[in-house]
Amino acid sequence: MKKLKKYALMLVAAVVVVFALWTVISLTWSYSSGDRVGYVQKFSKKGWIFKTWEGELAMVNMPGALSEMFLFSVRDDAVAKKIQDNLGKRVRLSYEEHIGVPFTWFAETRYFVVNIQPVE
Repeated sequence: MKKLKKYALMLVAAVVVVFALWTVISLTWSYSSGDRVGYVQKFSKKGWIFKTWEGELAMVNMPGALSEMFLFSVRDDAVAKKIQDNLGKRVRLSYEEHIGVPFTWFAETRYFVVNIQPVE
């Protein structure tokens, strides 16, 4: 009976370690990166456990055309401040795509903005 408890405890510990490693790897390793240009329409701090900034970038290809929405997350408060300073202006968002992030505790999207530049 003691061996069974010991093995069960070891199994639970192994699952926790694997989950923690998976989370760290998925949040640090970037699958892809790129830029999107448009107007930030919505930007707010959200989250049940880990608070992140969540936003919407409206990308308009041609005047009069419907805009495509790019949903993104921001973990860095300095980048979030730059985005807030440029709300309503045309901006270029540089992002990294992180695939496999477990749950929405860490962000609502898989696109993490790492830099912003105003576009004249």
